[in-house]
Amino acid sequence: MKIMSVLFSPLSIRSIQLKNRIVVSPMCQYSSDDGFSTDWHLVHLGSRAVGGAGLIITEATAVSAEGRISPNDLGIWKDEHIVGLKRITRFIQENGSVAGIQLAHAGRKASHNRPWEGGSAISPTEENGWQTVAPSAIPFVDGEPEPLALTKEGLEKVQVDFVSATKRSLAAGFQVIELHAAHGYLLHQFLSPLSNQRTDEYGGSFENRIRLLLDVIERVQTVWPQDLPLFVRLSATDWTEGGWTIDDSVRLAGILKTKGVDVIDCSTGGNVARAKIPVGPGYQVEFAERIKQETGITTAAVGLITTAEQADAILTNGQADLILLAREFLRDAYFPLHAAHALSDEVQWPVQYERAKSR
Repeated sequence: MKIMSVLFSPLSIRSIQLKNRIVVSPMCQYSSDDGFSTDWHLVHLGSRAVGGAGLIITEATAVSAEGRISPNDLGIWKDEHIVGLKRITRFIQENGSVAGIQLAHAGRKASHNRPWEGGSAISPTEENGWQTVAPSAIPFVDGEPEPLALTKEGLEKVQVDFVSATKRSLAAGFQVIELHAAHGYLLHQFLSPLSNQRTDEYGGSFENRIRLLLDVIERVQTVWPQDLPLFVRLSATDWTEGGWTIDDSVRLAGILKTKGVDVIDCSTGGNVARAKIPVGPGYQVEFAERIKQETGITTAAVGLITTAEQADAILTNGQADLILLAREFLRDAYFPLHAAHALSDEVQWPVQYERAKSR
């Protein structure tokens, strides 16, 4: 009797059981108007549930209007957003997957055009633009509009926005939330000394730079049920001298484990415009492996993981506990079904598709 691959083995996190270790990574679609989900989001995310993913995480979903990357980002800053999102979570769950949401604030990387519209910064004086905020008044790219350094009142608003977004996520039917502290967005900006040059209790030392993330986590946990998983996405390194490092990430992950965080989603980069990143197959897996080995926390690996065999080997070798796929899921919404065939695993196909199972 063949033993099931690790990739298709279930994983329990708090009260939630994932049917396999395959996760749809958050991927911005830039297809919203005023933060509302659309039929595009239903089909984009829903098709990955039909395709067999264990967990599906929405794109970076803005906790406030000013926290959007672009005017077309998905949002959860008002109650009216709940109805459309609930339709999506219901469909995902009806098709055997778990629905997760990534809560995000873009900070100084907000107020930009969509990638296919050039991706340039939109100044506060232009149509569809707004004033961005950050730990310090340092733009992401020289020449872009300068962000405002957050005041104490601004920091309080950020925390309240994350809490309100968490309440709405629960009302919308999400069973996992991921706090986005990576890719050069606001929480990452506070972590890195390259973007955080504050001299108050939120800047300077390691303990001060991680304070906002810890504050957000603590306040989110007051409204997020204890039996549901909480993920944090980190950029494990800035890939730049003087920036956030893997040593910092290991240290932070150990602290987050004691604070009740269940999974560290291990990405890298995004906070330095000209960082030299050695991109290649599985190039970020080593960071998930080190964090897992040195802290014992559950980790998720992401970054040019494109085949069933590669994904299963990462798990079999104990380098991570979950596999997040982005571009490969854009190419193949049914990656899990095809991966099961490649690994000779038996998985449940949608009954509507059973006739296509044998080939």
